[in-house]
Amino acid sequence: MKILFLSDNFPPEGNAPATRLYEHATRWVRAGHEVTVVTCAPNFPEGKLFSGYRNHWRRVEQIDGIRVVRVKTYITANEGFLKRTLDYMSFMLMGFVMGLFERRPDVVVATSPQFFCAIGGWALSVAKWRPFVFELRDLWPASIMAVGAMKKSLAIRLLEKIELFLYRRANAIVSVTESFREDLVSRGVPREKIHVVINGVDLDRYEPRSRDAELEREFGLAGKFVAGYMGTHGMAHALPKVLEAAEQLLHREDIAFFFAGSGAERGRVEQIVTERGLHNVRLIARQPKEAMPALWSLCDVSIVPLRDNPVFATVIPSKIFESMGMGVPILMSLPEGEATGIVRATGSGVCVPPEDPAAMAAEIARLAAQPQSVEGLRQQAWSSAAAFSRDTLAERMLTVLSEVRTR
Repeated sequence: MKILFLSDNFPPEGNAPATRLYEHATRWVRAGHEVTVVTCAPNFPEGKLFSGYRNHWRRVEQIDGIRVVRVKTYITANEGFLKRTLDYMSFMLMGFVMGLFERRPDVVVATSPQFFCAIGGWALSVAKWRPFVFELRDLWPASIMAVGAMKKSLAIRLLEKIELFLYRRANAIVSVTESFREDLVSRGVPREKIHVVINGVDLDRYEPRSRDAELEREFGLAGKFVAGYMGTHGMAHALPKVLEAAEQLLHREDIAFFFAGSGAERGRVEQIVTERGLHNVRLIARQPKEAMPALWSLCDVSIVPLRDNPVFATVIPSKIFESMGMGVPILMSLPEGEATGIVRATGSGVCVPPEDPAAMAAEIARLAAQPQSVEGLRQQAWSSAAAFSRDTLAERMLTVLSEVRTR
């Protein structure tokens, strides 16, 4: 089968959409399928080109058997609604135009969270007379309103109409959560066209390991209980509240917080740490994907926060699966929903109310004082990871693509 996939994120970018697509595509290639990914020059989330790349009109490369076509786009940092919209629209246009020059595929797939990419994928499927699969990673534009970037307006209503248009035009929708499927069904999208393939973990890369001694020395973490946050520092993640929890634990010399990543809120995080003298917080910039297992090894618990908004009860942060793969217990701080249900059902971590620094600080202090409890959570996290293996999930999505092709 020949798969043409549009995504504006792809390695060496290391965010969740890029990782999911890469880990699925490599497995599809190993199974004998041809995969072409149309994407842009890597720049997320700082809006700066990665070393070795230029914003060419078109550049083709091979990454682990995947044919990667990078197209020229308007590049900006992951902040500011207008600039990001221009970024998204430029990829929609260029992805469609350059996709026209690709060999006719058996199926065209495009991914969200922003659906301008999906518009390009749908248009390309029409031009090539091929079925279109919409991979739904976020309820956009609902998530825009949830983080306060926009309020209900004529523009939002227009975006919602485009959103429903794409759901109806797609031959199949691959949702990353059951909650997303239920939301679409409630809005009139036929249940039978929606398939759920949640995020998972590459167990070839992530597995329990001893704390990296060199990094432990570099960041002064020896003898400390480390609460880590790994990933995008975005508007949705309520990181100032996590820093309030860190401030409440300043008196605990045995506890440290470790942040790795970048994003729209990174500057604010750095400002808060400096202004409040949070000497118990270590900050490092975004790291390449291959460095992440060593960084995860530093963590005794993985903080997974989101803002206190009902929209975030429907999401499943992908970092919980990497935590499981590394055998790192999860400290979840988001509205009760599908993600908290997974953590509770697997026994892989603990949950506290969202945007509640006092509850988070108290739970971290409790875990630091109860190593046996932490070890039990660690064992549960690791034993649960197999159920979310990327091997199984990639095969599940491939089945959806194959069924769409043969209809």
